[in-house]
Amino acid sequence: MTSRRVRIGIDTGGTFTDVVAVDEETGATTTTKTPSTPGNPADGFLAGVQKVLDMLGITDAAAAIEAVSHGTTVATNQLLEGKLDRIGFITTEGYASVLEIARQSVPDGYGNSYFWVKPPRIVPADLVKTVGGRLDHTGTEVRPFDREQAVAAARFFKDAGITTVGVCFLHAYANDTHERAMLDVLHVEHPDCVVSISSGVLREYREYERSVTTLVDAAVKPKVAAYVTNIRRRLDELAPDVPFYVMKSNGGVLSAEEVVHQPITTMLSGPAAGALGAALIAGTAGFDRILTCDGGGTSTDVTVVIDGEPALTTEGTVGDYPSKIPMIDVVTVGAGGGSIAWLSPEGTLKVGPRSAGADPGPMCYPSRGPEPTVTDAHVVLGRIPPHLLGGEIPLSVEAARGGLEKLGGELDLSLERAATGILEISAWNQANALRQVTVARGLDVRDFTLTTFGGSGSLLACRLMDVLGLPRTLVPPNPGNVSAFGLLTVDVRNDYVQTMVTRHTALDPAAVGAAFAALEAQAATALDGEGFTRDEQKMQRTADLRYVGQAFEVRVPVHGEDLDEVAAAFHAAHRQLYGYDFAADPRQAVEWVNLRVSGIGPIRRPAMVPAPERTSGSVADAVSGSRRVFFDTEWVDTPTYTRTELQPGDVVAGPAIVEEFGSTVPVHPGFRATVDPFANLLLTKES
Repeated sequence: MTSRRVRIGIDTGGTFTDVVAVDEETGATTTTKTPSTPGNPADGFLAGVQKVLDMLGITDAAAAIEAVSHGTTVATNQLLEGKLDRIGFITTEGYASVLEIARQSVPDGYGNSYFWVKPPRIVPADLVKTVGGRLDHTGTEVRPFDREQAVAAARFFKDAGITTVGVCFLHAYANDTHERAMLDVLHVEHPDCVVSISSGVLREYREYERSVTTLVDAAVKPKVAAYVTNIRRRLDELAPDVPFYVMKSNGGVLSAEEVVHQPITTMLSGPAAGALGAALIAGTAGFDRILTCDGGGTSTDVTVVIDGEPALTTEGTVGDYPSKIPMIDVVTVGAGGGSIAWLSPEGTLKVGPRSAGADPGPMCYPSRGPEPTVTDAHVVLGRIPPHLLGGEIPLSVEAARGGLEKLGGELDLSLERAATGILEISAWNQANALRQVTVARGLDVRDFTLTTFGGSGSLLACRLMDVLGLPRTLVPPNPGNVSAFGLLTVDVRNDYVQTMVTRHTALDPAAVGAAFAALEAQAATALDGEGFTRDEQKMQRTADLRYVGQAFEVRVPVHGEDLDEVAAAFHAAHRQLYGYDFAADPRQAVEWVNLRVSGIGPIRRPAMVPAPERTSGSVADAVSGSRRVFFDTEWVDTPTYTRTELQPGDVVAGPAIVEEFGSTVPVHPGFRATVDPFANLLLTKES
């Protein structure tokens, strides 16, 4: 029996499941990894919980576990892989073609229209049914709801064996009466049907995006519900009724009981947790403007964080589907450790987005994947040791060498040049993603500290600093577990939106205040259900504004009752993003579009404990050996350092390799790594 109380964060990735346990009393963290189980991710989840409990010597899980937080890719992977069951769509009479019409836009501009193939619809035309009834944009009923047509639609889907349906009626964001009536009909006529209605998913105008977002929510609901329910059941066998939270893409968590009703909010939950964990670590280290670079086995996720707050967007997409839910503005590229190197039909070298995943994995893995990957290039060049996880997974240098020699032969390149070329392409893919979240947003990338984490996130850090002109890179301790750690740093959070398209000069402050109050009442009720008292709850107001005639909005905070201050903040934000504004031009009117409220229930964050200072010895004591490593143009005998033996103030000059359980940091010639008071590595160029 133990009196220790711990909170556990678990991030399930494509290759490994990362686990972090934080002692509630001391703030001490314990980290580990276990292989992911794609066939049944719940197996890897429970294995991770048990593994970290065993490491802590905890035998009574029910008494020890305070809470469990989880980041999952179940919904994301289902969409990316296109594994969607047949679903039905019910919309307003006359609008059956909303999915075909979409936005009439072609990716990369109309110069690409000849080659672009329109992605398949999320719902085929034969599974779209329309129902009479009409509201105007204010929510006023123009034609009554046609119950007879609604009953016919429900019976059609029941007879066709369609058990998942999305409902999106015109202008339901202003009045949900007709959608609620349709939901009641479905409950009566087709009680086994899983239903999502747009007014419950996204109370915001723009019919196409609202329709697709609602359909995506409906499509992933059965699988996410089954997954979360399965984990909840198995977790209860280990620790009955332990609080179980699931990470959302908006930077908050929600209880598992609630998240099954809004599964679309779990999109990109892993990257969101990583960004928040990195923000806390870097902020504690004294950096307020950071770029996060989360390198995994399949992909690399990047985002920008200013003053501890990651950038948010509602313009995200998952696969081919726009999803206008609030999410941390993450750009994902297929440049992970498992990304496959291949030859295009034109004979040029490509890296990703296809990945070897966890099974069979890279060629150097025991399961021996058939194609060379980024990890194979690293191991052949000596950048990573011939094993992973401290020796748990042996790597075959010879198998990787054979694959890369074959690929290099097709390109008439030596082994070293082929491997270096693979890493160079991967680095530029990551650099371009970092430019997307900075330069494309009106920010100077050179003003930021790069924070790298994930199993492969730090392997190309020195090269990224060269490519982008970055001043420094911060590598946290246990970087492979930052996303799991981030799960323990985030609050319960729900977002609510109400469309109110009105010119600023015609705005009624009382109406704005009443609309915000109504949204805050919804948020407060939800937080009541999560166990937060009213004095604990926090509300954040924001609004989406634009110039009249624009097709896009800029989100700005709403701090008080002065609406002119909000308009002024919009002008400033527009100038930062686009380089100009119309603050001094009275001909360009400002228009309010959406009002938003975030309801936040604060959770206690883990304490960031400084590392003990060195009392004896020197940095040389951390040297574990040496091996030949290829840097840029030549092989170099390179010392290897055990990271856990490094102490604050230690400086490691390149060339060097710093190794720990879950990751490796190559320090290139001309760079050095300094250990800060919190055991972070700070990579800088030699002056």
